Amino acid sequence: MSSRPIPIVDTNRCDTWTRYRAGLCESCNANCCTMPLEAALSDLVRLGWVEAFEAEHVEERLIARRLTKARLIDHYSPKHGLFTLARRASGDCQFLDATTRRCTVYERRPETCRLHPQKKSPRPGWCAYGPRARA
Repeated sequence: MSSRPIPIVDTNRCDTWTRYRAGLCESCNANCCTMPLEAALSDLVRLGWVEAFEAEHVEERLIARRLTKARLIDHYSPKHGLFTLARRASGDCQFLDATTRRCTVYERRPETCRLHPQKKSPRPGWCAYGPRARA
């Protein structure tokens, strides 16, 4: 049996992931940005999709309805108060630049992204690392 890492990364199979280490993101293809992204209401305020006044005075389910109609979110979980952000047809996060594979809203990114992969991840401390293709 070989101890070499599995060359194909499947974001749905954590056993294909790589232990996270500093600097790994620099050469990654941003595979984590193809996974479903859950965001809290505070994240939507930071992104500018929801005004602070609206967040304080309007029911989350009504906010979710508006954002669903605008095709910004795919799902809302009232039990957990989480919004699942819509993705592009390719499966990429809507904030991922398709060419550079970098986040276009990095300073305003949701808390899930800020804490991934060390704290918020299906397998904390591990990531779906896949080397970026050479141009």
